[in-house]
Amino acid sequence: MELNGKKVVITGSGRRVGAALVRTFAACGAHLVIHCRRSESEARRLLEEIGGDKAGHRLWICDLTDWNKLEETAPAMLADASVLINNASIFIRKTICGETMPEMNEQMAVNFTAPVRLMQLFAQYGRKPGCIINLLDQGICRPDEHSFSYALSKKALADATKAAALQLAPEIRVNGLAPGPVLPPAEMPESRMEKTLRSIPLRRPVALQDLCQGAVFLAENESMTGSVLFIDCGQSLCQTPADPPRS
Repeated sequence: MELNGKKVVITGSGRRVGAALVRTFAACGAHLVIHCRRSESEARRLLEEIGGDKAGHRLWICDLTDWNKLEETAPAMLADASVLINNASIFIRKTICGETMPEMNEQMAVNFTAPVRLMQLFAQYGRKPGCIINLLDQGICRPDEHSFSYALSKKALADATKAAALQLAPEIRVNGLAPGPVLPPAEMPESRMEKTLRSIPLRRPVALQDLCQGAVFLAENESMTGSVLFIDCGQSLCQTPADPPRS
C-alpha cells in the first residue's frame, strides 16, 4: 500500500504512542484522523503540529465505550479510510479477586469490544483494499496472574485479529502489533522501568520509532494478514510476566 494521500484513522492518538504513530504516518504523506477521549488539548496541538485541517487531517473526540456516540460518529470518520489502527487501550493492574466488575467491564469494552466494533464499521465504510492494525501486547503469549481482565482483553483481541483476517479477506488485511516496554507509566514519567528491563533479553525499552515503523510495515506490506508482529526486545520469549507496554 502506498500511504501517501491515504486516510489513516488511529484511535487513542492524542498523546504518547498514539501521537508518535500519527507523526510517523503523517511523515509518509497520509491524511490522519486523530482520535481521543480525554486528551483533547494534546490532540489539538498535535493536529496543528502536522498541518491541521488544511493538510487534510481531522480530529475525532469520542468515548469509544459510548455505543450510541460511536455509532453516530464512526461512519463519517471511517468513510474512505484505507487504514484503521486500534491503538486506544486502558490498563488496570488487578488480579481476578482484586478486580471489580466496573473495572473488568471497562477494560473489556475499551480493549476488545470497541476495536471489534470499529473493525465491523471499517469493513462497512472504509476503502477497499484496506488494512487494520490492532495494538496487542507481548503478554498474549502466556498467562498473566497480575492483570486479569487486561490480559484477557488483549488475548481476545489477538484471536479476533486472526478471525477477522479470514473473514474480511481478500478486501481487508488484518494484523496485530505486539509491543514490549515502550514508555514508563504516565503517572510515573521519571521511571526507568529498571525491574522490567532487567527481565527481558535486550535489556532496554522498545524504541518508539521502531514500534511506529512496525506499524508502517504492516500497513504497506500487502502480503501479510492474520499475523502478529512482536516488537518487544524479546520480552515475549520470557516465562515470567512483566509489566505491559504503556501506550
